[in-house]
Amino acid sequence: GDFVKGTDNEERVGPQRALQSGLMTRKEMYWGMIATAIITFLLAVALIYVAFGGRSLFYAVLFLLLGIAAIAAAVKYTVGDSAYGYRGLGDVFVFIFFGLVGVYGSYFLYALEWDWRVLLPAATVGFLSAGVLNLNNMRDHAADARAGKNTLVVKMGAKNAKQYHYFLLLG
Repeated sequence: GDFVKGTDNEERVGPQRALQSGLMTRKEMYWGMIATAIITFLLAVALIYVAFGGRSLFYAVLFLLLGIAAIAAAVKYTVGDSAYGYRGLGDVFVFIFFGLVGVYGSYFLYALEWDWRVLLPAATVGFLSAGVLNLNNMRDHAADARAGKNTLVVKMGAKNAKQYHYFLLLG
């Protein structure tokens, strides 16, 4: 999505990405995304089956829907006219999917029980994951602003982004 929107250009700091460097064509990237989504979905279905078998249709459907939402969120971060990464919402989705859903969901799949104490490490991983995104967005602040990618850092400014980063690390 960043390449198509012009955000991944010669101004971008850091290693070049596959489309930006010419290592892949847009068509190859598209089919790579489709293949990855299908493989991920099939592995998720297998994991859900191993976890629940025929014991809980409700949880099986819930986790299937969470998996579909995670795949959709990964794509919608930068792809399309309503890409949420361009509206400053990336941090929220990273916190939810890498933290709460990823950690708490994994715990539930293996333990098959709710334990509210697991929310603490789930939130910790979510805060640290959002911190990684924030660091990347701080690095790309100027180029993102020029390209119209209104990340949270672009919206709040570099000084406030540092304060926000401290909050994420303390969280």
